[in-house]
Amino acid sequence: MSEIPEDAFHRRLHHIAPAGLVAGTAQTPGMSRKAAISGGTVGSRALWMGQTHVAPGATSGDHHHGDSETAIYVVSGTPSFVFLDLEGDEPRETRIDAGPGDYVFVPPFVPHREENSDPDTEAVVVIARSTQEAIVVNLPDLRWGR
Repeated sequence: MSEIPEDAFHRRLHHIAPAGLVAGTAQTPGMSRKAAISGGTVGSRALWMGQTHVAPGATSGDHHHGDSETAIYVVSGTPSFVFLDLEGDEPRETRIDAGPGDYVFVPPFVPHREENSDPDTEAVVVIARSTQEAIVVNLPDLRWGR
């Protein structure tokens, strides 16, 4: 019996409703990640996409995402993204304060953390990564070379 080759034009689309998000993904203290599009959920081969929730007043642990490029879209709340700016004489902690509708790009291996200084409102962002699964490397601080 011969095997039928996969027909790239007739594969099915996948619909993931909010109730279908999967919490079983890499986590960082202070935030909650849920996968929507991944190898495990839909069989993607080169893309991961999901949601991250940062509770009111919470600060995530410092982390990076390995060789993965990360694109962030702010859905609600006012999250801040903190990293070490290495331009200049001394590294300095730098904040990007974002709000609904903003986009943030995190290059591969850049240590960072998310903060939500609003004491009343959860921050929700949509994340897209250039790897099939969510790579998360938790760190003791924001310095490179860990």
